[in-house]
Amino acid sequence: MSPIEKDTLLFHGADWDFGAIQRVYDAVERIAVGELGLDVYPNQIEVITAEQMLDAYASIGMPLFYKHWSFGKRFATHEAGYRQGLMGLAYEIVINSNPCISYIMEENTATMQTLVIAHAAFGHNHFFKNNYLFKEWTDADGILDYLEFAKSYIARCEERYGQNAVEKVLDAAHALMSHGVHRYPRKKRPDLRSEERRERERQIHQEKTFNDLWRTVPSKGGAPKSTLSDERRRALLELPQENILYFLEKSAPRLQPWQREILRIVRQIAQYFYPQRQTKVMNEGCATYCHYRIMSRLHETGQISDGSFLEFLQSHTNVTRQPEYDDPHYGGINPYALGFGMMQEIERICTRPTAEDREWFPDIAGCDDTMGVLRGVWANYRDESFISQFLSPHLMRQWRLFHLVDDPDRPELIIEAIHDERGYRRLRRSLSRQYDVGWNDPDIQVVDVDLAGDRRLILHHHVLNRTLLHKDDAQRVLQMIANLWGYDVVLKEVEAATGAIFQEHVAHPHETLF
Repeated sequence: MSPIEKDTLLFHGADWDFGAIQRVYDAVERIAVGELGLDVYPNQIEVITAEQMLDAYASIGMPLFYKHWSFGKRFATHEAGYRQGLMGLAYEIVINSNPCISYIMEENTATMQTLVIAHAAFGHNHFFKNNYLFKEWTDADGILDYLEFAKSYIARCEERYGQNAVEKVLDAAHALMSHGVHRYPRKKRPDLRSEERRERERQIHQEKTFNDLWRTVPSKGGAPKSTLSDERRRALLELPQENILYFLEKSAPRLQPWQREILRIVRQIAQYFYPQRQTKVMNEGCATYCHYRIMSRLHETGQISDGSFLEFLQSHTNVTRQPEYDDPHYGGINPYALGFGMMQEIERICTRPTAEDREWFPDIAGCDDTMGVLRGVWANYRDESFISQFLSPHLMRQWRLFHLVDDPDRPELIIEAIHDERGYRRLRRSLSRQYDVGWNDPDIQVVDVDLAGDRRLILHHHVLNRTLLHKDDAQRVLQMIANLWGYDVVLKEVEAATGAIFQEHVAHPHETLF
């Protein structure tokens, strides 16, 4: 490449100012939107300090978040590790909102700020706006208003009912956060901006539902006024119900309206993060591929220097490094590495296919439209389906992937799949399953309530692959459910195929939330 003229560079050296950030943003936008065809929300770039980044870590990356002791504990842990040099900080945090907010650290060099803007403000932003899971489950327009409402609502509850009372409800809700999501589409996507207005409407509706349901429960001195059929009772309670927080919010007989609203707040935030849990590989792969294309293009056009490009490559290589299984630094599959590797494979298949590629990927091999294919992939897949459809034999060989089975009933380990056609398909299937939340998360559902007796709540864990819950953890979480429900709770671990009961856990409420 011919020597770069100084006046074509976006910045000189490591230092930057806000004028340089604006020049960088404009240059990145021209490539991202004009050349790669990315479709993004309007961007809002916030420059923060390292301590503010640690604070954002502690509150799971959300602005305007309510207070809870666990966030302070997480902040102290991360700060101690950072100050002692035992951990680094992310270069950025990005919020799925409209406008899309990207936090960048003031300690970053000019090159790193360019990388962050390309990665977060355009790569992640495009994925948030276009992927079907985020369209279906999240409300980017309303999340910031909802967080402001949630923060102020919980602060008001602390003033009125006391910090300890609010903390008990939050502790229980946080323990159930992974079981506070709807896994299948509801009638409509949540409109978070209307939540504050609908708070009073919900109280009126809940009171009516309770009158219909709980008036049939026997009092201390006699029989119920009327008898509900099993079908009617289960319909009113919406059973079976996999969203445990939703069930408790709607049906727990002893909770006050403000406690129900706190459960709803935690549930809405859990639902907001649900798509991110299912798209880690794709989301990071999309952002990493975009930043690599954008930074390479900036270098090709003489807008960043050779030194800046080398600095970028060092950071990029560190992020996408995949240690092998016998490496001391191995910690599983790096989502950045797998996502970026698969995006590059799709580019190769689209532009330089082999005969094997044409057999495995006939719809895209040789189409010479890399970005068109990738934009379609980013819009229509999640990690599990993406890997099961697009993990190529070439990449499996390059990564030396194999399928190792550790069956507790057999004395030896078994290599289940090797590098042949049947093995490639088994590898894809087994690897994709590791990213399937339906396979990884325990299937626990509320199945019944003994309204005519002791009001005991009954839950079932549908056991897959003979994997039972950790006994102590299950007991602690069940205790939280019992405290919210106000009566005994039973959890039965049931074999999905036969209905046989492996074991039972029982919890009794031992403290009031009032």
